Amino acid sequence: MQLITEAQVRATLKLPEAVAALHEAFLQHGRGQGAMLARGRAAVQHEDKALIVSAMGAALPGSDVLGTKVYSSINGQFQFVITLFSATTGLPLATLEANELTRLRTAAATAVATDALAGADAKVLAIFGAGTQAKAHAEALLPLRGFERVLVCARSGGAALAAELSTAHGIPAEAVDAATAAAAGDVIVTCTRAMEPLFDGKLVKPGAFVAAVGSSKPVARELDDALLSRAALIAVEWLPAAEGEAGEFKRAAPGVIQPERVAELGALLNKPRLRAASDITVYKSVGIGLEDVALAQLVFQRLQEAA
Repeated sequence: MQLITEAQVRATLKLPEAVAALHEAFLQHGRGQGAMLARGRAAVQHEDKALIVSAMGAALPGSDVLGTKVYSSINGQFQFVITLFSATTGLPLATLEANELTRLRTAAATAVATDALAGADAKVLAIFGAGTQAKAHAEALLPLRGFERVLVCARSGGAALAAELSTAHGIPAEAVDAATAAAAGDVIVTCTRAMEPLFDGKLVKPGAFVAAVGSSKPVARELDDALLSRAALIAVEWLPAAEGEAGEFKRAAPGVIQPERVAELGALLNKPRLRAASDITVYKSVGIGLEDVALAQLVFQRLQEAA
């Protein structure tokens, strides 16, 4: 069994290939060719530390792989590893240090959803947050549409991220308040640790695409009921995970999220729904094992090919 280090993952895993691999994995899942292991957590308070160990996984026989992701959290600081098994022999193939993989996989999955569901003429990208995921999402989403402007809304670091994006991508970018970002964004992505909604959903323009990716905790939500009730479609990675872990689902008022307006991303990739140009679409991500296992398989395959 091979040990794959963070340095090897960083050198091997690139966003365009990651997006393509997740697109294929979601297609497989949408065709019923995969199975998910739901996230499980064990938490304890020890002295002055909040200790959590979590696990999740997926079986992707179409990619000849099974896998699990296990990670620790100590006072909110995470460390990730993924173990892969052959779907043919059942033998362990590799264990990967997966901090970098986790950083990229969330943004790559959002890119799959954005490319499938956002309007083709989107011009303004609005990003809530200025941390690791905000940067990764900008890198993943900017190539997908002809964006002419980037808006960053963050409690701190917004101006610095806007300047960095403007320099790196040659697109005007500026730090703005929440209302401006919500009202102007054609594509809005929320990458925060907010416990309560970030903006008034009534401000979002018709036809906008909104991706909420910041939390997988049932007590936390980035989007309010006003936006969820306006959405013609709410896309999720895997319905059981969204219903069990997403604060947008767990804390929504009765009747706000109607089942007929919710669909899994894999199903939408296989059979797109007809939508009007004015329809608002929401994508709610909590992170699922399919994403981790698919990208770990990609890294393992590329290293095998290079050996």
